Amino acid sequence: MKSDPRIEERLGVACMVVLTLITLGNVLTRYFTDESFAWTEEISVFLIVVMTLAGAASIAGRDGHIRIEYFYDGDSVARRRLLKALAAVSTVLLFVALAVLFGVDLANEIRWSETSMGLGVPRWWFTVAIPPLCLAIAVRAALAGRRAWRDPSSASASAELEQHM
Repeated sequence: MKSDPRIEERLGVACMVVLTLITLGNVLTRYFTDESFAWTEEISVFLIVVMTLAGAASIAGRDGHIRIEYFYDGDSVARRRLLKALAAVSTVLLFVALAVLFGVDLANEIRWSETSMGLGVPRWWFTVAIPPLCLAIAVRAALAGRRAWRDPSSASASAELEQHM
């Protein structure tokens, strides 16, 4: 079963397009009127966070972790497999913990009716996307780790592929 990170990639691209349009609109408005749209700051930060988490989910699905080549390539296929599994487990634990913590933060924002500083809208509008994206990263990492653990040849195949790039 192969992981398909295209959903996260499309989300990341959509965020980048909207972010570019908002920023361009703000730059043009500042140039022609010497004024700025206050709402662009909050929405831009939100879009950057979503884009980053969507990109991280995509990379986790392809097992594109940053590796220290000396340790990863220097030994056997079994060691590469173990390192991939360790990276997957670490990623899953981290992003599940982040999802829980952001879920608690989201619940508090809803409970206390917090509003954003610039727009005055409920803050949970900006926070609601973060826990599911953290869980998406954890799921993608778990699937990549399972693939690496079940198929020992994937550890050597990915190392050979990375050397040719």
